[in-house]
Amino acid sequence: MKLMDSATMRALDKHAIDVLGVPSTLLMTNAARHVADAAASLLDGGGHAAVFCGSGNNGGDGVAAATFLKKRGIPVRAFLVGSRSKMTPDTQEMEHRLGEVGGVLEDMEDAPDLEFYVNHCGVIIDAMFGIGLNDDLRGRALEAVRLINASPAAVVAADIPSGVEADTGRILGDAVRADVTVTFTFAKPGLFTEPGCVYSGDVRIVDIGLPASLIDDAETDIYAVAAGDITLPRRRPDTHKGDYGRNLIIAGSTGYSGAPVLAARAASAAGAGLVSLGVPSSIYEIAAVKCDVEMAFPLPATPEGALDAAALDVILKRLDQADVCLAGPGLGRSPAVDGIIHALLRHSTVPLILDADGINALGGNIDILDEARCPVVLTPHPGEFRRLGGSIDNRIGAARDFAARHGCILVLKGHRTVTALPDGTAYVNTTGGPALAKGGSGDVLAGLIAGLAGQNFPLKDAVLAAVYLHGLAGDMCSAAYGDYSVTAEHVLRILPEAFKSTIMR
Repeated sequence: MKLMDSATMRALDKHAIDVLGVPSTLLMTNAARHVADAAASLLDGGGHAAVFCGSGNNGGDGVAAATFLKKRGIPVRAFLVGSRSKMTPDTQEMEHRLGEVGGVLEDMEDAPDLEFYVNHCGVIIDAMFGIGLNDDLRGRALEAVRLINASPAAVVAADIPSGVEADTGRILGDAVRADVTVTFTFAKPGLFTEPGCVYSGDVRIVDIGLPASLIDDAETDIYAVAAGDITLPRRRPDTHKGDYGRNLIIAGSTGYSGAPVLAARAASAAGAGLVSLGVPSSIYEIAAVKCDVEMAFPLPATPEGALDAAALDVILKRLDQADVCLAGPGLGRSPAVDGIIHALLRHSTVPLILDADGINALGGNIDILDEARCPVVLTPHPGEFRRLGGSIDNRIGAARDFAARHGCILVLKGHRTVTALPDGTAYVNTTGGPALAKGGSGDVLAGLIAGLAGQNFPLKDAVLAAVYLHGLAGDMCSAAYGDYSVTAEHVLRILPEAFKSTIMR
């Protein structure tokens, strides 16, 4: 699914109006009809409506929506939050149309019963700012947001909740918490990434009348990965385990014996043909007992139970026989571990996935990424990303910048995980939720990426599929058990169902 930034959306609208001759009031009327439909559906046959309108064209959408509601016989009051002197011509036209059906656009400051009315509404429409906002809310706008959020009414946002930055998802001081966002023509990045996605509710993309050719030709480098976007091919019957990749996983230390096993079992669940799991000798017996089909082997360990520098020679020999390598889960921090990770970056010629302490080994040595001879995938959570020098104020922008600067694939984990490619393209995942906020979830994801990456899929496709399927399995577990009790083991057990749902028929 294409996600379109605000500058591109404005350019598309302008081209449709100025070049193709589409009346701007027609676009506004079409948008308003969809917003009114959503609001009416939430009233469930009764109740009043309130519409908060800005001075710009998003406010015009709201005024027109109020007109549609009034024509349906729904009691509605529209309140102007902005300055009447700054109203756009189209918004002024919509005010005129509202007047023709007996409605009034009231100045918010001149409505003494505003708080009482809003608190007794069935639905509120937020049409204050739209996608053009890029500064913190203040004054009457901030007061309106707080009134809306304090009301028990259902809330419909026109295009994007006021206070959510369209391109980044940042919250500009405060923001409307919508139950439904009716967004026009294309979804916007801020509706799908943190924290804006939390404020957007159910996002509905509607057609407001832009020509199909203009929509089809619109270009973007930001996408959302949603249901139907990930499909796995059926396997040919005349294949064997050697056709599906030899995974090498280097993980674990004393006290962290679960992480390597979860990662290895996830790689198997992803369809890897052979999975070799190298762990420090201090936890080898534990890992070997837990692995039924994965082949655990011991590596030299320090007295503290972490990998010893002597393990590198064994690892490099194993690497020569591998199709993909995952390093990091549960390794712990030490100079020896850092040295092993740096050596893998310099020597590996197969895709290298770095997770957890594999990522931490780059702290203070980020330039080592530029020496890599192989494709590299990093899977940091926000804290690890900060230690790499990244910022999460603009998750999509920061991930894209990092991936392009270091020539790697970056999987910035979190609610709505962002995957950024070296060419600057970014993909926002739409599966997953709080059920995955448990220790071990990241180890499962890393194993899934490794398991798919070794099967001759393009690396981008393998990573996107792994992220999507990991989230989907979490959602399935949530539906079955609730968010509280889901564990990484539950996710592993339900992965076959998640994979089965995406196999081409």
